[in-house]
Amino acid sequence: MKNKINFPKCLGSKLSMLALSAVLFSPMVVQAETIGAVSTKFKMLGANDKIVVEAFDDPDIKGATCYLSRAKTGGVKGMVGLAEDTSDASIACRQIGPIALSNEIKSGDADGDEVFKKSTSILFKSLQVVRFYDRKRNVLVYLTYSDRIIEGSPKNSISTIPIMPWH
Repeated sequence: MKNKINFPKCLGSKLSMLALSAVLFSPMVVQAETIGAVSTKFKMLGANDKIVVEAFDDPDIKGATCYLSRAKTGGVKGMVGLAEDTSDASIACRQIGPIALSNEIKSGDADGDEVFKKSTSILFKSLQVVRFYDRKRNVLVYLTYSDRIIEGSPKNSISTIPIMPWH
């Protein structure tokens, strides 16, 4: 006989509703495209430690693309998804086409919006990219940093896109 956990019906339906609302109301997940990688440390077992270069488009601003380099831990723990990547990352964002900003971005109401997030450990650590708009200079500013539930890292990197006419 298998062990079975019996939740009260009301709790089961509440958990189902919570899971459904998390899917429906969570921000769109931006997938990064891997551009390339280089090994930084040989591992006898499992994959080597690497620096991975990825690209992603800003989901709210057509014509804005960011390139992110980040550390990826290898070895056996990395192979099975139990390794914690370091907080080392760098970002470079570029205008790749015409850019039109929404009123929400122009007004500053969207400052600090998350445009990219990637889990960097099995529990509670992620690498994030957030966007700000410098209205005075007509520049988009992208900040990458690592956070954790209890303690984040002060390591960070920024990149800017001066918005220019596109011909």
